[in-house]
Amino acid sequence: MLGYSEFYFNVDHGYLEGLVRGFKAGILTSADYVNLAQCETLEDLKLHLQTTDYGNFLANETGPLTISTIDDKLKAKLLTEFHYFRNHAFEPLATFLNFITYSYMIDNVILLITGTLHQRPIAELVPKCHPLGSFEQMEAVSIASNPTELFNAILVDTPLAAFFQDCLSENDLDEMNIEIMRNKLYKASSCNITIALGSYLEAFYKFCEKQGGTTAEIMRPILE
Repeated sequence: MLGYSEFYFNVDHGYLEGLVRGFKAGILTSADYVNLAQCETLEDLKLHLQTTDYGNFLANETGPLTISTIDDKLKAKLLTEFHYFRNHAFEPLATFLNFITYSYMIDNVILLITGTLHQRPIAELVPKCHPLGSFEQMEAVSIASNPTELFNAILVDTPLAAFFQDCLSENDLDEMNIEIMRNKLYKASSCNITIALGSYLEAFYKFCEKQGGTTAEIMRPILE
């Protein structure tokens, strides 16, 4: 006899599971990649992709195609689909999807800090950030002159606050320490965060472990 969780699964998760199965069926096949490799121009590639589940994501591009244009449009398509999933997700899936975005947020903050240290304009840096890691306060990173300002004025209102809180010292905003900061945020146990979240990867690992079942079985080796 099925448990109550199985009876009610479709109420909260059936729609998204159907979408996932549909997207899985739309993944490009080996034959598709063989055909793409034989395309002589980007226009040929565009035409072939129109026959797949990627559809007409380049339909509005009337000028000459470039690799960067295709890359931007693919990211935009990914972002739209990801946000659609996230907006329709119930717990614990919603938190799981949030965890996926945190790594991109960390990378974006590190990129912006590094760029501003090299006197690069923020308008030039923001387009280089991954869209999955975008957040409202991101462009304000350049105004922080020390770690305290960076955390209190910018990061405190983001999901990254827990990971940055005790990973910042007065010497962190220089070139030598940026990579050390990134490593601490991701995995270093020496980052002594008092709210028991640890680093990003440790927190993600504990979350997946708590879920148990297939989530823990698949995600633990990946995060390890």
